[in-house]
Amino acid sequence: MSKPRILFMGTPDFSLPALHLLHQHHYPIIGVVTQPDRPKGRGLKEVAPPVKILAQKLGLPVYQPPKVREESFLEVFRNLSPDMVVLVAFGQILPRAIIDYPPLKCLNIHPSLLPKYRGAAPLNWQIIRGETKTGVSIMIMDESMDSGDILLQEETPLGAAETFGELHDRLAQLGAQLLIKSIEQVAGGTAQRKQQDASDATLAPRLTKETGKIDWNNKAGNIINLIRGLSPAPTAHTTLEGLPLKIFKAVAQPGKVENSPGTIVEVNSDGLTVAAADGYVILRDIQLAGKKRMTVADFLRGHHVKVGSILN
Repeated sequence: MSKPRILFMGTPDFSLPALHLLHQHHYPIIGVVTQPDRPKGRGLKEVAPPVKILAQKLGLPVYQPPKVREESFLEVFRNLSPDMVVLVAFGQILPRAIIDYPPLKCLNIHPSLLPKYRGAAPLNWQIIRGETKTGVSIMIMDESMDSGDILLQEETPLGAAETFGELHDRLAQLGAQLLIKSIEQVAGGTAQRKQQDASDATLAPRLTKETGKIDWNNKAGNIINLIRGLSPAPTAHTTLEGLPLKIFKAVAQPGKVENSPGTIVEVNSDGLTVAAADGYVILRDIQLAGKKRMTVADFLRGHHVKVGSILN
């Protein structure tokens, strides 16, 4: 069985294990398409996306079209004439001219058990909404959002304390391994397509700053899930003494609440204990505006926090 000529499309860190594993398995990668370099940081210096950096390290040709639907890139695409396109968190919507072209289709890694959590931020929303299991789906792309036929799925437990960053890294590796199995089946003519049941679909919309705003009137468990689902970035946030406070790590503590939600009821090196609707949230790892991320123990060495202060 000859290996298909693959055009890889991806941009962030999540894409890296798939590209690396394809290269390790000696698939002919005829090109890597990624987003253009973007200005980043205080100096707004142009920074290459992670996929570009890895592709150059592996000696692969890189293409960075501002829009893949423009004719200038579509001409390049047709000249490359891939047998298959592999897309992993690329960041642009593919036109039909690309989706319909490869004889072995366009394969996509999606980090959820489709049709659940279609959309831009499936990893985050699965944690925020308190899911206890997750997984990876390999699907054949169509023009709608994450609605293509599924080739393979693998389920895995979602840890009660697992953060977005930890789940991101774990599912990126799991997705890469499942991708290789899917490609082998497609190339060998043994792949079986399963149509998604649209009636079971749920959405994972793009995150906004408002997404991360903590409502202390919420249940402690829900607040913890929000913190986990946005850690280490873009982070859940509140305000302390009028300054933005990012929260990276916290734990829930049951107990009878006699204070208004958002009230700091205890301050010690173990954390800041904050009242919620049905218990308490102990903040362990935080970052106040203008400061570095640090444990509460380190934070208290240089900052006095009063019991009775209100987090808004």
